[in-house]
Amino acid sequence: MNKDFKPVIELLKKIKIKPKDISLYESALTHSSFAYENDCESNERLEFLGDAVLEIFMSEYLYKNQKELAEGIMTKKRAQLVCEEALFQYSNKINLADYLRLGRGEKIKGASQATIADAFEALMGAIYLDLGHKEAKKAFYQLVIPNIDLTSDIKDYKTILQEYVQGDRKTIVYKIINESGPSHDKLFEAAVYLDGTIILGHGVGKTKKEAEQKAAEEALKKGNFYVD
Repeated sequence: MNKDFKPVIELLKKIKIKPKDISLYESALTHSSFAYENDCESNERLEFLGDAVLEIFMSEYLYKNQKELAEGIMTKKRAQLVCEEALFQYSNKINLADYLRLGRGEKIKGASQATIADAFEALMGAIYLDLGHKEAKKAFYQLVIPNIDLTSDIKDYKTILQEYVQGDRKTIVYKIINESGPSHDKLFEAAVYLDGTIILGHGVGKTKKEAEQKAAEEALKKGNFYVD
């Protein structure tokens, strides 16, 4: 056995991958600095493939499991869940940095977040190329999905809506537009406005805060705040 393959095999055993072409995984773990010093292939091309693999699997996951979200929200959500920081977190769960082949300078500095995230993409690309769509999807559900919590992430609808709107340099305001019922059992109706004029959503709750959350939730589901 090639001694260079030993750490690769160790990683693959850890993540329950039975390779056909182990050289693909060796390349996936090879940073460009190592490739330059040793005249071998880096993980950059596999990174390109893995990026697309992660994007399609995450798109399918959101489509099937977040049916209440509008297209624009799903797009931003997908970007958040496959961004560099997210991939770095997934990588840490399997200690991916311990298996990377780095050039001398990179070893001294230590692998950066970007380097580790890129290697995770390359690893997914290698699995897809070596074992096909089905096994790559299984790996995605093993390595990625257990490490995200979409439900808890979208519970605070007001915060999520605020983040999206601020990104477009717009403002939102909540107003209680109606109260009904006896004093001991009131219902509040809230509306959320974009830039003070456009109503994005309505919500009803037993407290003002609950009504505002419901209004924000409706706005997120509609996704109609993506206006110029």
